[in-house]
Amino acid sequence: MCRYIISMQSGSASQSVNDCRCRWELNVRSLLVLRRGHLLQLAQRTSNSNVAGECSSGCNTIASMIDIMPGKITVTVLLLLLLLLNIQVPIASAAAAPLTSLVNLFIGTASGANGGSGGNGFPGAAVPHAMVGIDVDETPRQAGYIDDNSSVTGISLMHDEGTGGNTEGGYGFFPLFPLSNCTFENCPVGIEARKALRAAGADAATPGYFTSAFVNGIKLETTSTRRAGLIRFTYPADLNGTFVVVDLTNDLQRSFEGGTLDIDASSGRIALSGTFLQSYGTDNYTAYACYDFTPPSNNSQALLQYGTYQSVSTSSPTNISISQNSSTLSFSYTTSPSPIQAGALISFSFPTNAKFRAVLARFGVSFISTSQACANAEEEIPDWDWDAVQNASASKWEDVLSRIEIDTSVEDATIFYRSQLVPANLTDENPYWDSPYPFYDALFCSWDTFRTVHPLLSLTSPREWAEIVNAYVDGWRDSGYIPECRSNTKKGYVQGGSDGMPILGDFAVKYGARGSELGVPVDDLYQALVDTAENTPPNWYMVFCPETVGRQNTAWKMFDYIPTNWTDPSGATGLPTREASRTLEVYAVGDFAVRQAGIALNKSLHDVYKYGNRSMGFMNVWDPNVTSDGFTGFSQRRYANGTFAFSDPVDCSPLDTVGHSCARGTDNNVGFYESSSWEYSFFAPHSMATMVELMGGNDTFVNRTSHYFTRGYFLAGNEPSFAMPLAYHYANRPDLSALQVRDVVYSDFGTGIGGIPGNDDSGAMAALLTFHILGLYPVPASKQLLINSPLLSAFTLHNDFLGTATKFTISGFDPASLGASPPAGSSLYVTNVTINGEAHDSLCWISFDVVVGGGEIVISVDSDAGAAQARGCGSSDRALPDSLATGGFSLQ
Repeated sequence: MCRYIISMQSGSASQSVNDCRCRWELNVRSLLVLRRGHLLQLAQRTSNSNVAGECSSGCNTIASMIDIMPGKITVTVLLLLLLLLNIQVPIASAAAAPLTSLVNLFIGTASGANGGSGGNGFPGAAVPHAMVGIDVDETPRQAGYIDDNSSVTGISLMHDEGTGGNTEGGYGFFPLFPLSNCTFENCPVGIEARKALRAAGADAATPGYFTSAFVNGIKLETTSTRRAGLIRFTYPADLNGTFVVVDLTNDLQRSFEGGTLDIDASSGRIALSGTFLQSYGTDNYTAYACYDFTPPSNNSQALLQYGTYQSVSTSSPTNISISQNSSTLSFSYTTSPSPIQAGALISFSFPTNAKFRAVLARFGVSFISTSQACANAEEEIPDWDWDAVQNASASKWEDVLSRIEIDTSVEDATIFYRSQLVPANLTDENPYWDSPYPFYDALFCSWDTFRTVHPLLSLTSPREWAEIVNAYVDGWRDSGYIPECRSNTKKGYVQGGSDGMPILGDFAVKYGARGSELGVPVDDLYQALVDTAENTPPNWYMVFCPETVGRQNTAWKMFDYIPTNWTDPSGATGLPTREASRTLEVYAVGDFAVRQAGIALNKSLHDVYKYGNRSMGFMNVWDPNVTSDGFTGFSQRRYANGTFAFSDPVDCSPLDTVGHSCARGTDNNVGFYESSSWEYSFFAPHSMATMVELMGGNDTFVNRTSHYFTRGYFLAGNEPSFAMPLAYHYANRPDLSALQVRDVVYSDFGTGIGGIPGNDDSGAMAALLTFHILGLYPVPASKQLLINSPLLSAFTLHNDFLGTATKFTISGFDPASLGASPPAGSSLYVTNVTINGEAHDSLCWISFDVVVGGGEIVISVDSDAGAAQARGCGSSDRALPDSLATGGFSLQ
């Protein structure tokens, strides 16, 4: 909790220790800045989505008395800058407050199950990159929680973060549910019968802790470790009975296909196993859990009654029978989800003089066995010490959040959170092959995360990133190909091809020389890249096939593009859609990643030139004769005979009035995945100078980019759009990028529960927002980061592996520039960049080695728009960001 004592005196906010206490739950997935007299954004929660406190009206009054600058600032992740002047904090200064106390986990929790806007954010208890993530279940919903009035059906152990996925499968298995005011024989154990609403204003969370309450007054609390956790139900004294349902069959999507339950009444232990459908693919997975209900130091919590329940028949699943003293359930595997409802019901007795009745449950989770699930609980929570577990979780988050530090002489605190939840560390829980290497899940999916999540980890968390990279390489050891998507431990659908390639290329470029220190065998990493670039699996798309990774390399090597309507003579099959976007993204950028890794790891020049040349194949899907909105030349599908297959460039854009299928299905007949030709025609991050030339030069490129935004083709919540606000850099107009990024941040993000413009996508949106706020943007599989005008006055990046702290100072920083449309005369245009006192030769890009190298980087800004246009990226012959076609990304 973050509680500040505030009072109101004579129309102003002033100090008082006792008069008024308010809880401010500040948005950490967004940038919040309080500066003298100005509150840019302050996220409050009332009822289920607003502030709870003893003085909410006073809090609202204070907020209304501060001048609120126009514009919204973002939601997804991550940075919170707090400078309190008129609001005094007598408990502790804001600068001294734990960073975890500033996090609001509820932003992005408004969207529905099928991935609508709002974020699909997970607000529950978890440690960074945890296997376990606990919160309430509201179906269908991969994250479990929805900030609305939906009924809760359970409190379960694992969830996805920020994803859409299937409505047929997912996590949320083995939920608990507290019951009261019933007898053992007639308790409403069925999922529809027991579901209940949450009490208004009861939801609260900080990193590592989640709590809510039901309308009947039963309070729930959760905290966790990596593979285990604690759940506590506190029952009001006026309720009759203390019962807990342990549900075997109901996951979030009701996809149970068989499992077991065993009660050991003497020890208070319940062991479960269950098979369920995955959340992004056609496969199923088996999970195991172990619940303990007899805390060693709590003699007041005694198991009173136990038994099992199950549907009388599959044809009448809501007709449920409870069998007291029954201790086992077993359901054979079925090839499709069973409607059966089954689980355990237990009750507890407490001393008559007990002031409250709190049931504490410890659990462990495993993908290996129930015995390992029990061992995980015993190892990670041996003493059932709630405070120790919660404090340890908070400490882990404090460490992670402190890696982006705000200059405390100007801003009081900094936090980034959402981008650090996944991938999930399932090391020692790999159920498929024996390996000494880490095993990570929730690679969901690499197409979503290669652009921002992994580059952000490279800056602040190389040790964790090395483990994740190792998991990618180990996936190649098992299958022969770099994983694309892994959900619920299973290989998932392939969105484009092998988007893990730029992730491995990125690691090779940035840390390949020190791979052995980080435990990454870089020769294996390189071989994984080459094999994935060269070999075509029998099925390069998941269609009930064990090969669910890889690319259509037969076609790529034959044509230098992915042809439409072509049959592979080798017999390899797959989903023959998304041909243009696969060419541009998965194949061209993937081969560029192999090239870059070859240079970094001192591989043969033959490989370097081969993959560099192949990476330019994106030019082969450029049709110079297509015109849209007065602009000529667009990426299109292309037949094997060299002719083009026309698709209107507007198709699959926000302006598409026909309603084309733009996903991965067989009905996608436009050639692009989740985006349009209007957008993908800008996509060649390793050779943007080529795109500038193809579009007609700098002026036309600038006009076309501006038209793309003003016409409405931009969709902030979709990954192909991520780099678009900085496209102007490549036409020597970083001044326009500075304006466009501000428009995106302040127009498309917000501090409400629906404030993420689309799914958070495993932290992709969170990491994007972090980069925009820092004034940086990564170029895939390279050491280049584009420089933009930061939204902070100063910050420091800490790299724990390198032991460095790099301070960024924005000289001339102007708070007035923080808005969607900065007023004329506000300072936001970069005039100069110095690195440890030496002038840098570009205003548009900076090297990763400099960003993590320690020392000080000063970015100077001013308000002269005309001079900024004339200045561009600078006068040096290396001022523009690199492009492969113009000699960039050199061999040195």
